[in-house]
Amino acid sequence: MRWITWFRWTRTLLLWILVMGVWAVRPAAQEPEVTDRAGGAGENPFTTRFDQRAGQRIFQRQCSRCHGQDARGNDEAGGADLTTGRFANASSPAGVFDVIRNGVDGTAMLPVSPTTTDENIWQLVTYIGSLSTNPADFDLTGSAPSGRQVYAGKGDCASCHMINADGNRLGPDLSRVGERRTPDELKSDIVTPHADVGTRWWTMTVTRADGSTVEGLRMGEDTFTIRLMDQDENLWSFLKSEIRSYDRNEDSTMPSYEQTLTAGEVDDLVAYLFSLRKERSQ
Repeated sequence: MRWITWFRWTRTLLLWILVMGVWAVRPAAQEPEVTDRAGGAGENPFTTRFDQRAGQRIFQRQCSRCHGQDARGNDEAGGADLTTGRFANASSPAGVFDVIRNGVDGTAMLPVSPTTTDENIWQLVTYIGSLSTNPADFDLTGSAPSGRQVYAGKGDCASCHMINADGNRLGPDLSRVGERRTPDELKSDIVTPHADVGTRWWTMTVTRADGSTVEGLRMGEDTFTIRLMDQDENLWSFLKSEIRSYDRNEDSTMPSYEQTLTAGEVDDLVAYLFSLRKERSQ
């Protein structure tokens, strides 16, 4: 019996050694090569509007100190302007991924934390890609000069928006909107403004302890406070503990122009807005 037990134990031990030996010489699984600095193979799988916004949040947390909140660079910190669509060390989205992941030797561009996921880096790539548009890539049917007339006249856009310090701050500054929005996005903004509203443009109504209300743009909100800007551009700050209630409205304050403007006028307005960029003086 002892001989049989010894034989079984020896056989088990030999099988274990054999398995471990095979595992030890087995080549490590190769990670697929995602990028190279010259812009090699690899496609961005995270390109939705959700990914763009996620990338923007990551950028503001991790990249804005060097590249600026507007991504236009910071000479003192060594951060490049990322809104031009041209990069010294990358010529494709895959190349941008590689620069973010690994940094650039000899420059202020350091690699991201090793704990940053590939998904988050691709989302950064998507956001950076959204910062620049090439006008030559679009064949617009509208007339920019006619669109400027629509903007100033029938559209009454300056009542809410500002271009080169002319207008109001109840809506986004449009001085360089052509650099950050495509024609299709601009048309959607004009015709279906409620479809995609950034949190910066939500409105809130605060009911104070005495029953009076204050309504305005949601400038900021945290656990304890609410900050608003009303239609007269007055800033208000409230402690949540001292108000009766508050309501948040996530619709856009911008009206739809689908019924107000003709299709041709919308196209003209899109052409004008898309022409608003750094290299054009208005």
